[in-house]
Amino acid sequence: MDPEHTMVLLITDSNPQSQLFVDYIKNEVGCSVGILPPEAHHQDLAYQRAVLLIDADHASESDMHEWHLSCMESPSKIMSVFNLQDEDHAMDIMRMLHIHGVFYRNDSIALICKGISALIEGDFWMSRSLMTRLIDFYRHQQLSIFRPACGLTQREMEIISLLASGDSNLEIAEKLFVSEHTVKSHIYNIFRKIKVHNRIQAMNWAKKNLMATPRVPLQGNKRGDVRRNHH
Repeated sequence: MDPEHTMVLLITDSNPQSQLFVDYIKNEVGCSVGILPPEAHHQDLAYQRAVLLIDADHASESDMHEWHLSCMESPSKIMSVFNLQDEDHAMDIMRMLHIHGVFYRNDSIALICKGISALIEGDFWMSRSLMTRLIDFYRHQQLSIFRPACGLTQREMEIISLLASGDSNLEIAEKLFVSEHTVKSHIYNIFRKIKVHNRIQAMNWAKKNLMATPRVPLQGNKRGDVRRNHH
């Protein structure tokens, strides 16, 4: 995205404070900035490219869902949320919605503008710890969906995923904080359940049955990196 051809939309109540915010973003980021009320999600956005900043203090959960649907229908619309209380608050929302940017209540305006610039460039704006939590959430969600079909426990799913990545029994034990003997016992049970006889067969089974599961549904990062917001 190009700042000169990108619209930044604050989804919040219009008041003197939000107008000052708009003016600051215009000066710092160099793009057009507007304000829409949270309930205006039904409005057909005429902007070809837009970064939406939704105010968590004023937008209801229902409003956020509607804006999310609007962004899903148009890949050139990027959704972010500001005025979040903390990382737990961010996770509560990100479990429901695909969000590219996260801004907290105590973030400075300068930091928010830096994040907006990253979003315009096609990057994500969230801390690495939050991204890690999000990836773990989707991984466990995928494992929970797949587990009943193959009869593996969640621990066994974790172990075969690591095995498929090429980890040794000792490496798996260290990552899961269990003994190597426990890992061997789990692998024996895994082989029995998926009807294979060795690690090569188990790795091929995992690549066929696990690697095809959808990855974390976040799109728009051109370079594959995650911009940190120092939280």
